[in-house]
Amino acid sequence: MASLFGELDENARFIEKECGVSVGLENGFVTLSGEREGVDTAARLISALGVLAGRGEEIDRRVVAHTLSLVESGQADNIDEVYGAVAAVTNRGKKVRVKSPGQLGYLKAIKENTVVIAIGPAGTGKTFLAVARAVSALRAGEVQKIILTRPAIEAGEKLGYLPGDLQMKVDPYLRPLYDALEEFMGESYLRLIERGILEIAPLAYMRGRTLKSAFVILDEAQNTTPEQMKMFLTRLGEGSKMVVEGDSTQIDLPAGRKSGLLDAADKLTGIDKIAVVRLGGTDVVRHELVQKIVTAYEKADKGEIKEDGQSNIG
Repeated sequence: MASLFGELDENARFIEKECGVSVGLENGFVTLSGEREGVDTAARLISALGVLAGRGEEIDRRVVAHTLSLVESGQADNIDEVYGAVAAVTNRGKKVRVKSPGQLGYLKAIKENTVVIAIGPAGTGKTFLAVARAVSALRAGEVQKIILTRPAIEAGEKLGYLPGDLQMKVDPYLRPLYDALEEFMGESYLRLIERGILEIAPLAYMRGRTLKSAFVILDEAQNTTPEQMKMFLTRLGEGSKMVVEGDSTQIDLPAGRKSGLLDAADKLTGIDKIAVVRLGGTDVVRHELVQKIVTAYEKADKGEIKEDGQSNIG
């Protein structure tokens, strides 16, 4: 039980606070007391955590918080499949496991389709998991190269106003992609860049090309225009796979311009071998507060929170 309750019973205290119950231990059994709904939720949560602990998963507060979100959304039955799925192995040999049903669906969509459009908030693993699958595909010989690209203009900034040559200008925008690559490949990714097997470039560099036998990822796609998105998607060549991902709540385009990411999701839904995946607050795997922040904004966007800050729910 120590592995479930955490250091100094931190996990038990968290369960008490979130479920509105009292948690105890009597003769080796967990006891719960409180309102029926809270007790039922806590019981399902502890049962799900027991499954994870039995499989050797470290039960920290983040895992407890995320498992609670699965229980509350009625997805506890999928927990073994979700946490059991391995997305990739890092350069240090650590297995990167899926953390939510949404992430599992995202990876399945990448495996089963040629083009995947993923929309979701920060912290849902959109970029990280896409890079993980790209590296796995390269290692398995499924593709001959990896191409990572981003729009080079974000947050109202223009490259011409930044110091240095083009490489120095775009590197800050591409840094998250470098970080993900280093996680899975160590410094060897630098040698792959030199050999042309790995390419990281601004979106504008894709114009006029046909991308064959490549795993292509367009990151921060919410900052493309519909014209840019069409240009990018029509670069698809034989033997290639594309993942287009972004956050619809962080669009930095001029007012009145529609995001190419949302435009593509609307126009391409239902086409064979193209999947549109939508991730949400329950898929956030960063700090537990990030999940709460994302959920609060989602509720506000749906009109569930009044302007005076009072909730319209329940």
